Amino acid sequence: MRSIDIHAHLTPQCFWRATENGGDWHTIRREKDARGMEQAIVGDRRQSLPPRARWTPQERLADMDSLGVDVHVVSPYVGFYNYHLDTAVALATSRATNDEISELVRTWPKRFAGLGPVPMQDVKAATTELERCITQLGLKGVEINDHVNGRTLETAEFRMFWRAAEQLGAVVFFHQGGETLVTPRANRYHLPNTIGNLVDRAVTFATLVHGGVIDAHPDLKLVLGHGGGYTCYGIGRMDHGWQVRAEAREHIAQPPSAYLRKFYYDCIVYTEPALRFLIDTVGVDRVVFGTDWPYDMALDWPVAWILGMKTLTQQEKEAILSKNLERLLGI
Repeated sequence: MRSIDIHAHLTPQCFWRATENGGDWHTIRREKDARGMEQAIVGDRRQSLPPRARWTPQERLADMDSLGVDVHVVSPYVGFYNYHLDTAVALATSRATNDEISELVRTWPKRFAGLGPVPMQDVKAATTELERCITQLGLKGVEINDHVNGRTLETAEFRMFWRAAEQLGAVVFFHQGGETLVTPRANRYHLPNTIGNLVDRAVTFATLVHGGVIDAHPDLKLVLGHGGGYTCYGIGRMDHGWQVRAEAREHIAQPPSAYLRKFYYDCIVYTEPALRFLIDTVGVDRVVFGTDWPYDMALDWPVAWILGMKTLTQQEKEAILSKNLERLLGI
């Protein structure tokens, strides 16, 4: 059974080469912490890099083979979104990353597809780079954060980007990067990831829906990483708020649950009952395979995890592992 992983990150080889011996990659540097672990120095932020983040394409392919993964839809390392840096820096790192992903796809077209980064702090520059990704580089779309330096993505300044994404047929994959809503309150116990990640994804769903983006651009191809976070579990409360509060109905004539099937959701929810609930809520045709490679929140044997589930039919397993992404990405 074929498997296509839409949630597989890349820390570009051009970064590793440029930062050898104290060099920098478009102002970004690298050093080791007290434990000998690699860290990227991005502006005033220090970001840990796991060992597999440095692996060559050949090493990556060998690991994919060991995991039973046929295709990686390669997306950028989220620590290099660089929305907090000057646009010129973020554009330079985006272009370099996109060029490398494109080369990966050209070299191994049966093993890789691509989603690139864009400098979302400058919507015009982001839109131009999105167009380059699709029309020149052969990528399938982009990966972006749930917010841009605290600004949610339903506001008027981002409508140019959404219009272009819809017209180009680009997939937009949402994955947190940097601070989440939980970070200022509880930046410990790994909670910005284990809880904040899920909170931010639910806010992305809610703001795009309530803000009218989905009604304005009904053909957008949107994928919410990590099962859409708390979206499906909390959709009943969103619907009730829409019924009883006028501000929740300001831009939409239908309850939020009517928009669930306008999104895709990856399968990284960690338990079989949670995945069964996700499937039953949004439909199996909206659930796609993802692993979060190469990070420690990834499941150890993700294909085997899906195949071993007793509450999923064979058809549901095939849909999640490959069929839905074949249709969404045209591969």
